[in-house]
Amino acid sequence: MRKKQAKKRPLLPDPKFNDQLVTRFVNNLMWDGKKSTAFKIFYDAIAIVEERKQDEEKSALELWKEALSNVMPHVEVRSRRVGGATFQIPMQIRPDRKVSLAMKWLISYSRKRNEKTMALRLANEVLAASKEEGAAVKKRQDTHKMAEANKAFSHFRF
Repeated sequence: MRKKQAKKRPLLPDPKFNDQLVTRFVNNLMWDGKKSTAFKIFYDAIAIVEERKQDEEKSALELWKEALSNVMPHVEVRSRRVGGATFQIPMQIRPDRKVSLAMKWLISYSRKRNEKTMALRLANEVLAASKEEGAAVKKRQDTHKMAEANKAFSHFRF
């Protein structure tokens, strides 16, 4: 890297829940700079989660945060060349990257679902992830399995 790394810009909290994590999620959800549309999709999804949840003591936002933490990976494999061979080396993930990966997986697997609207897809994926099921949680489990399988190469860590 020639230039110094860009500074992290502080995110404004979202208008409804006053939470920076929600803004970060909506920024990932957004397409073509249409932030208001992304906020509408997210708030509609949270409203659907609110009416469909079984747990009475948890709010829909808490359920979404729980789903996000259930999708967060703790280890991942990274490629490293050692003597002409490429090894998959398991490594711990930085906390910031954990959140980013969880958000990206939750959104991408929501988009691949078959429901009619994006809000419905997102709501169902959040409900599934909060119960430790669904495609996004499966992705985390696969990532952990891959790291476990390649534990023998962890001495190549850099």
